[in-house]
Amino acid sequence: MNVKIHESWNSILSDEFKKPYFNKLTHFVRNEYKTQQCFPPGKNIFSAFDHTPFEKVKVVILGQDPYHGPGQANGLCFSVNDGIQHPPSLVNIFKEIETDLLIPYPTSGNLERWANQGVLLLNATLTVRAYQAGSHQNKGWEQFTDEVIQKLSDTTNGLVFLLWGGYAKKKGSRINSNKHLILKCGHPSPLSANRGYWFGNKHFSKTNEYLIKRGEDPIEW
Repeated sequence: MNVKIHESWNSILSDEFKKPYFNKLTHFVRNEYKTQQCFPPGKNIFSAFDHTPFEKVKVVILGQDPYHGPGQANGLCFSVNDGIQHPPSLVNIFKEIETDLLIPYPTSGNLERWANQGVLLLNATLTVRAYQAGSHQNKGWEQFTDEVIQKLSDTTNGLVFLLWGGYAKKKGSRINSNKHLILKCGHPSPLSANRGYWFGNKHFSKTNEYLIKRGEDPIEW
């Protein structure tokens, strides 16, 4: 795994890439991709950063780890490539947008359109072995993405952090709530959503209201 990442992030995270844990993580991921089927494709591991340069970040959505089925993961959390059936969590995200903003349910589940507007779609773990959810957890990715969140919190102002579910909420401890808007709710997965912890959160309209108040363009969800 060569660390090829947008230059804006490279300058922010260059010290992180030199740390022993990241070197160990690099060896692990490289070996996994050589010996196992893994997702997303190697060229997409840092897609979240490549589509959303550091200085363009306005919103951060935190996922857990990539989809582990063939053709699904594209390096952006909750996103799938064009033509791929929408996973249940993504279906519920789009349903909430539909009722919150009266936007028709989209054909494409590819969220590059959000990333290109400044929505950092960050999984806590950036890789996974095929059909084995969580298989690359606790190998160093979480330490890396914690640092990403810390850098964003410390060196910027007025971001919106959308923390969905317990896993994402834990990472919220690194975010300065005096400088940023933090919106929390249950995870969009059916298990959580069907218990009433997701629908009606209005996170998408609340995000845009906050951005507009700050004089920024709202996100076209």
